[in-house]
Formats: sequence, C-alpha cells, structure tokens
Amino acid sequence: MKSPDLPRPRAGRYALPTLVAAGLLSGCATAPGADPRDPWEPYNRSMTRFNTAVDDAVMKPVATLYKRVAPPVVRTGFGNFFGNLGDVWSFVNNVLQAKPEGALHSFWRVVINTTVGIGGVFDPASEMHLVRHREDFGQTLGRWGAPPGPYVVLPLLGSSTLRDTVALPVDYYGQPLGHVHDIPVRNSLTAVQAVDTRSRLLGVTDVLEEAALDRYTFQRDAYLAKRRNDVYDGNPPPEPDPADEAPAEPADNAASAPAKAKP
Repeated sequence: MKSPDLPRPRAGRYALPTLVAAGLLSGCATAPGADPRDPWEPYNRSMTRFNTAVDDAVMKPVATLYKRVAPPVVRTGFGNFFGNLGDVWSFVNNVLQAKPEGALHSFWRVVINTTVGIGGVFDPASEMHLVRHREDFGQTLGRWGAPPGPYVVLPLLGSSTLRDTVALPVDYYGQPLGHVHDIPVRNSLTAVQAVDTRSRLLGVTDVLEEAALDRYTFQRDAYLAKRRNDVYDGNPPPEPDPADEAPAEPADNAASAPAKAKP
C-alpha cells in the first residue's frame, strides 16, 4: 500500500524503489560461489526480509480483511476492472512484439469489456473466447533480445531482474492508471489494485510458507522461470548447462609429462 505522494512525475511510483535498490547495490560485492543469475544475493535476501516484514505487518492483514469483508461479486468486479486496464498496455506490447493474434484479442477485449462490460467491471470478452494475452515492456525487451540480467529484489515491489527494472517506468507510463492526474484518485486506485492483487495470492503464500525450505530461493527460481516462460509464450528454449560452459581443467602434470627415455 502506497502512502499519498506529493505532485511529481508519474514515473516516481517506480523510480523511488529502483533508485533505493541501485544505491544499495552499489555497495554490494558479488559473493564467492554465488548463483550467476543472482550475484547480489546478500542484498536480495536482506531486501526480501524487509519486504516480507512489511507484507506481514500491512499488506497481508489488509488483503485478508478485504477478502473476508468484500463480497465475491465486488472482488470479481475490481479484478475485471484492473484487468481491463492492463489489456490496454498488453495491446501495445503485443503490437511491439509483432504478435497479431495477441494484439487483436487485446484490442477487442478492451472495446467489448469497456462498452458491454460497463467500464470493464464485467468480462463478456472472455465468454466470447477472446483470450487475455498479458504482455509488458519487460517481455517486449526480452523478445527484442535483451538478456534478463541479474536478479534483484526491489523495495516493496519485490522480485525483478535488471531488464524488468529498466522496463518499470515505461510500464507505468504506458498503462492507463499512470495517466490519472488527480493524485488522490490515482493513489486510491493504486491502493485498491495492490490489495486486490495481494488477496488473490493469499493461498499461494500460505502454501509457500509451509512447503518451502528456503523461501528466498523458491521465490527467485519461480520468478525467473515464470519470466522466461512469459517471454517465450510458454515454449522457452532449453537453458545452457553451466557445466558445459565451464573451462576444461588442466591435465595432471604427472600424467601429462612425457615419459623419460630409458638409457
């Protein structure tokens, strides 16, 4: 949940956590033997603990109360409304990725749900078999060939990669909520969206807390796998085996030395 902000450029929603993370990472050295995807693991683990503490103290209780008090039809309406806003930006990214089917589905979803669905509160487009194709600018950069870069945990925002972090301000400018000029309205909608999203993850996090031996590693690996899957539309190429790329060890000196000729 975000606190009311002062008038400033709208990208500030993501700029502050990104700048904080950049400042903290500047003093972090790569840990010896670290996962090559996660060179900043000490910082990331610390930030994960901070985010978890904030979630346990604020977001999870509020989301639990919201799920308990709000009728299912209200929660479904909010989910449809914010999903419809997301379809607008998905349409743009489908176009940027040259995905005509995804672009057409996203376009008609927005048109139908905004009109027949009364501003997106209802979702008649899904009943018409217009599938939602979720795309963001991080995925677009991935389709354009940008590597994900190191894994990083952002303050309050959670799991990301260097590529996805660079894409965050663009995603914010691109989606309709970022263009709401009335600050109290924008902050209220952002807060409701955050609570609604968190309420949908309550079951997932409960299972994670019970099942994962190392919650941080599980979250990291799950996030990286999901983002790779998203970029390649569920059909990612096989990842190279790090063992195949390791340099060959030099042969033992005794074994490699030529045998001395006998007199």
